[in-house]
Amino acid sequence: MDRACYLDPHQARDREPDDYQNLLGDAIERAFAAGVHDLEGLVLRLNDARVPSPNGQPWTGELFRREMKRLGA
Repeated sequence: MDRACYLDPHQARDREPDDYQNLLGDAIERAFAAGVHDLEGLVLRLNDARVPSPNGQPWTGELFRREMKRLGA
């Protein structure tokens, strides 16, 4: 098989993720693995896991959306 035909999961990455991004990503993956697939449940999991938010306040749906947009930029 020609590997060039397949998506490279890191193709858009311009650098390695930092500790914050790894912590956030790991918490999101754990939530999905536990069957959480809605924003409200995800935000609850992030707060329960004490994943720090960018502004130091508890996670909210709006804050999560803004942070995903910022990290994806």
